[in-house]
Amino acid sequence: MTTYGEPGSLEDPATHAEPGVGGDLTTTAERIRRAVESVIEGKPEVVRLALTVLLAEGHLLIEDVPGVGKTMLAKALARSVDCSVRRIQFTPDLLPSDITGVSVFDQQRRDFEFKPGAVFAQIVIGDEINRASPKTQSALLESMEERQVTVDGHTYELPSPFMVVATQNPVEMEGTYPLPEAQRDRFMARVSMGYPSPEAELRMLDVHGVVPPLEDLQPVAHAHDIVKLVEAVRRVHVADSVRRYAVDLVTATRHHPDLRLGASPRATLHLVRAARAAAALAGREFALPDDVQALAVSVLAHRLLPTAQAQLGGRTAEQAVLDILRRTPVPDPSAQAAWRQARRL
Repeated sequence: MTTYGEPGSLEDPATHAEPGVGGDLTTTAERIRRAVESVIEGKPEVVRLALTVLLAEGHLLIEDVPGVGKTMLAKALARSVDCSVRRIQFTPDLLPSDITGVSVFDQQRRDFEFKPGAVFAQIVIGDEINRASPKTQSALLESMEERQVTVDGHTYELPSPFMVVATQNPVEMEGTYPLPEAQRDRFMARVSMGYPSPEAELRMLDVHGVVPPLEDLQPVAHAHDIVKLVEAVRRVHVADSVRRYAVDLVTATRHHPDLRLGASPRATLHLVRAARAAAALAGREFALPDDVQALAVSVLAHRLLPTAQAQLGGRTAEQAVLDILRRTPVPDPSAQAAWRQARRL
């Protein structure tokens, strides 16, 4: 395999200490969070979810109406980390080769040379992803799942970390192509920006009215910092009871009367990974059922398809997940207490 894309350099990597699930991780994550929130006004929960997905090695789908800051959030997250960033503006005439790359015949060498596409970056911003045709959308499938691209029989590995942050407009808007189920399932979480509060909108006028703060945003972490943080997140303990709870929630989506398509096993994996990242951001070495509960709607709802009867009744996938959360028994926290006590001994 060939790896394309190398991180930039803020300082010598040797000067960085190996982060644990304690102070180093939370300090670095806090710097990134503050940097993003200096651009995105009044949306701390959205920023935290974006950071959770980054550390959980996932991809984020931001869905909302135009003008609420979807692309701004993606750009702010990308600029907060000193790494390679590429932005793809999805349009109906965009081709799959524009994303993945193409092999071009070199007359001097008399051989084909691979020209990498826009996906060869550590953070890829896909703006208005549902304005491109399904064929072009599918060009991201392999890269999002396997962190690689195959062109003309050759496989090229993508750089690490690798994250796709895609924005999309509601499917009811003109000129959009709904993402297929396989594409939505690749995204770890979906978030809606929502309109800001009047106070946040007033602050936005003060901050964004003269010079956009995105222009002054400087990186506060390096790409290799994110790689180390991801490794620390992987070490977060998830008890058997918490894993079972995640499986029970996902299984319930496959039998809920309002849903004709439940969540996949990939959804279970993403839910547990996100819970690990949320626990690490909270400074814990173990995940709790609360972490799973807090992330369930964001991780599961976009993968589900309501029945026609539920849609006629105005019932949504989000409401189905909330109903499942109410009905599914929460595991006894005593198992986690025993594990914490064993760690102290």
